[in-house]
Amino acid sequence: MKPFLLLISTFILFSIISKLSTAHWNLALGGNLSMCLMLCFTAIGHFVFAKGMAMIIPPFIPFKRTLVFGTGLLEIILGLGLLFPSTRISSGYLLLLFFILITPANIYAATRHIDIEKGTFTGPGNAYLWFRIPLQLLFIGWVYYFSIQLI
Repeated sequence: MKPFLLLISTFILFSIISKLSTAHWNLALGGNLSMCLMLCFTAIGHFVFAKGMAMIIPPFIPFKRTLVFGTGLLEIILGLGLLFPSTRISSGYLLLLFFILITPANIYAATRHIDIEKGTFTGPGNAYLWFRIPLQLLFIGWVYYFSIQLI
């Protein structure tokens, strides 16, 4: 819920500031800046909650902590890539792939009742998917619209 609120609130705030200061709505920059901020925020979780993040990776995948830290760095790099016109489209496509690839980890976490922040098996369970899957689709649509389609 926190990433969603950050995404929406920064988009609205930037849009208002943009309109008041330039008399134009700069939706592409606002959408990409908001996604960049959200990705940097979620990337922090990869480092702060590394144990819980590693728990959402299925057992057959090796080097879990390395993968957690690597995907955290990837979120930051791709988020920053959205801010520059020369890298926006390629970063957008890579983020679409990233969001699709992490969906199974979210499903795995929900089915195992993993609480990422606590690193325990006391999470909300499958009910979480009723929020998480639509949220993942929103992120995919957001990146597609603001970094690929709107350009």
